[in-house]
Amino acid sequence: MGKNPQNRVRLRPVDLARPHGLSTQAVRNYEEAGILPAAARTESGYRTYSPLHAQALDTFLALLPGHGHPTATGIMRAVNRGAVDEAFRLIDESHARLLEDRRTLSAVEDALRDLSPAAPKPPGADRGQAPAAAPDARPDRDPTPTFIGPLAERLSVRPATLRKWEAAGLVRPRRDPLTGYRVYGEADVRDARLVHQLRRGGYLLEQIAPFVDQVRAAGGLSPLETALGDWRSRLATRGRALLTGSAKLDAYLGERERQSRGVLRISS
Repeated sequence: MGKNPQNRVRLRPVDLARPHGLSTQAVRNYEEAGILPAAARTESGYRTYSPLHAQALDTFLALLPGHGHPTATGIMRAVNRGAVDEAFRLIDESHARLLEDRRTLSAVEDALRDLSPAAPKPPGADRGQAPAAAPDARPDRDPTPTFIGPLAERLSVRPATLRKWEAAGLVRPRRDPLTGYRVYGEADVRDARLVHQLRRGGYLLEQIAPFVDQVRAAGGLSPLETALGDWRSRLATRGRALLTGSAKLDAYLGERERQSRGVLRISS
């Protein structure tokens, strides 16, 4: 009497592995990595596990979708060696990353909303006059090109800023073959405005570059609505996975505490 019933149940590696479709070697690897508590050994040297080990494996697998393998491993290692505060810190960092990703998505959505889909009307269009030809306009070029000075003024930035964005690959104006001047077509203006909005949101050029590439690959902003919806859905899935993992971890911590109190009662 007084012994924890869980300690009397002996499980083999296959008993832990089979419910999750894992190999017995994977279970042994998890133990060696500290994801599972150390197994007991029989007199002949075979590993034996308890229901607590099975619960540890369930917990680790539940942590994986929300935290990823390195962080989930770190959490379980910390818990199994009694460093619970370290485990909580790792969990906090995962939640902080999710929050930052949500803020990034919001900034991108705000930037897209701020980009007017309608191109500005050329002078004289409202009076029924034929639109004035833009400088250096050609039938095979964007109908309303602009130059670095007017674009910089429109965005309230310096021309040097646009040149910096160009050097980073965020804006790609063509060069007029006669004058060598930068000529910004409709897509270039779109990219510049998008970069401007994200820079105002505090994002670095290297953080903006992947999204600008996505806009170009999609051929504009409209096709990105599906991508943004998928992004939002993935964030929601991650948030739910973090909750699921936390619930499993809380139960595992509770069981460890119960077993620890049982050991203390036996020793006293």
